[in-house]
Amino acid sequence: MEKHLHIICFTVPYPVDYGGVVDLFWKLPSLQHQGINIHLHCFDYGRGKQNELNKYCASVTYYKRKNNLVSLLASKPFIVASRNNKSLLDNLLKDDFPILCEGIHSTYLLNDKRFDKRKIIVRLHNVENEYYQHLQNTATNLLKRIFYAKESKLLKKYEAFVAKKAFNILTVTEQDATNYKTNFNCLSAQHLPLFIPSNWNINIKEGLGDYCLYNGDLSIDANAKAVEWLLLNVIHKLTHIQFVVAGKNPTSNIIHLIGQQKNVELIANPSTEKMDELIPNAQINLLPSFSSAGIKLKLINALFNGRFCIANNETLSGSGLEHFCLVANKADEFIKGIENYCTVPFSNDITQERKKILSNKFNNTLNAENLVKHIYG
Repeated sequence: MEKHLHIICFTVPYPVDYGGVVDLFWKLPSLQHQGINIHLHCFDYGRGKQNELNKYCASVTYYKRKNNLVSLLASKPFIVASRNNKSLLDNLLKDDFPILCEGIHSTYLLNDKRFDKRKIIVRLHNVENEYYQHLQNTATNLLKRIFYAKESKLLKKYEAFVAKKAFNILTVTEQDATNYKTNFNCLSAQHLPLFIPSNWNINIKEGLGDYCLYNGDLSIDANAKAVEWLLLNVIHKLTHIQFVVAGKNPTSNIIHLIGQQKNVELIANPSTEKMDELIPNAQINLLPSFSSAGIKLKLINALFNGRFCIANNETLSGSGLEHFCLVANKADEFIKGIENYCTVPFSNDITQERKKILSNKFNNTLNAENLVKHIYG
């Protein structure tokens, strides 16, 4: 018998040009290979219709997100209220197929009694109330801080509601599953690892790289704060070592700070092809973070495709990947780690050690089979 599945995406999951859509997109071909007929529902607020999605889905429908004052003043979190769409709900009611909601963002239908008997699975990408608390702590704009604080408070209440209403909760980290079980008494919460690009095969270059690399969306406050911290507390003390900072839309302050340091190259708005070149050729991937929410895709990317990784507790939180990184939390620990590893050739033995665990943990085929069992089993 044919298996059909509705997937509600909080955004259009193509092109795969930032970390938040990687799991969304690569889940599609993986489920298709399991024989699932996917009916994809996307909220479009600037990315546009994408023909690529038609290759993996039986149908793709687009909806507009309500970025207006009514959504902002709603009693539900803005990320949820702005995705309340009558056409979406009407389309979902035309059959009784299971529904996979990508993120808390996509769960407005749980407020509608007409869906009380439907099998609805929620894929969490963060514990959202904690994530918005982190956003509040790192935001420099007062209005943003006020919005993030309000959103975090609403999300904590709303996530407790979702935990009771959803048929199943699937998280990206073990820690998030434990959080939902402990704080929201959600016994159905289970960990399902990220779906990753099919060309990530843990085939890492041996020998030495020419630079240490930090990459990320530099317009995001938390990432900008991490880069500024590196530049002011670590990099300026290592003038004999070359560094590269690469990412989207660097702030004026980052541009100014890098301009003062001769051993740092800024690569603004690199293409996917450029990043695919930068990560494998780096000697060390630097992964400091000021947020422990979710799992950092760039950590997984660096472990699959890059040489040595230095990360702090916030980056590694809930990932179970501490064994593969040098853990550093203070500036002097980052400095010591960089000095110790900048001249150490990367060996095939380390590659094989990563393969043993990572190839099974982040295996799209196995994870798709597991997801199908959660939905239909």
